[in-house]
Amino acid sequence: MPAARSDLALAALASAAVHGMEPVRVQAVEATADDVDAALIEDNLNRTWVVRAPRTAAAGMRLDAEAELTAGLVSWLPFGLPQVEGSAPLPGGGRAIVHRQLPGRPLQPPQLLHRPGLATALGGAVAAIHDLPGRLIEEAGLPIYGAEEFRLRRLAELDRAAGTGRVPPALLQRWEQAVEEIGAWRFVPCVVHGDLVGENVLTEGDRVTGVVEWSEARVGDPADDFAWLSIGPAEPTLDAVLAGYTAASTEPPDPFLRRRARLSAEFALARWLLHGVSTDDAAIVDDAAQMLADLEAGLDEAPW
Repeated sequence: MPAARSDLALAALASAAVHGMEPVRVQAVEATADDVDAALIEDNLNRTWVVRAPRTAAAGMRLDAEAELTAGLVSWLPFGLPQVEGSAPLPGGGRAIVHRQLPGRPLQPPQLLHRPGLATALGGAVAAIHDLPGRLIEEAGLPIYGAEEFRLRRLAELDRAAGTGRVPPALLQRWEQAVEEIGAWRFVPCVVHGDLVGENVLTEGDRVTGVVEWSEARVGDPADDFAWLSIGPAEPTLDAVLAGYTAASTEPPDPFLRRRARLSAEFALARWLLHGVSTDDAAIVDDAAQMLADLEAGLDEAPW
């Protein structure tokens, strides 16, 4: 993979992408993918921009699909979305894209414990995403999965993870039982964000002002968008968020949503392991194996 671009290189790309922009300050930010460079750019008119530049062709395709999707979603959702305002060609092919920084600060899950209004607003925001027409995902060329297809994909991932020999047996048994309980997978597929975590949700007060990083959007299991709230310190907030979600959703409550969300959160560690194996990165493999061991150690406190 090509080396990361410098702050100055990203500022130059932003200036080339937006006519008349004169950068005066640049701050590198951590992108959600390791094959994308990103930075915040402040210009001479006190505007703040986000520039993202892919390092690989696959990353460029993801960014382009995301840009097409968010352009189509902006009139459907009650919060802000990144809208591309300029692009600049890259020497190796593809393009860097630039959009305005959305208002708000990234959500810190502990905030939800003491601010029921924000928990309700977050649930309503997720419901708005899940109520989007599936054709918007299809038109952007992003994946569409039926419920059984999605379950079988999860089962195939489980088999691959088991093949590494690094997943504790108790976890494998737990996951196999969960995936093979067909009744728990009779969900109604819907549009999901696919990478919903606190840093991708922007808030002001008790309002959700924006949602960013849409490259993993798809039609699939609604439970995936609650995975980040179903494990760890954020888990106590899930009830309040689900209450807001149920009140705002057009679909009846899914009795197994919480269970699949927990499975999705746990299985994210298996995907991290598989990433380490596929990239031959021993550090990632060891990191994932340790997290899996820690998860296994706490299973007695983690009922479905």
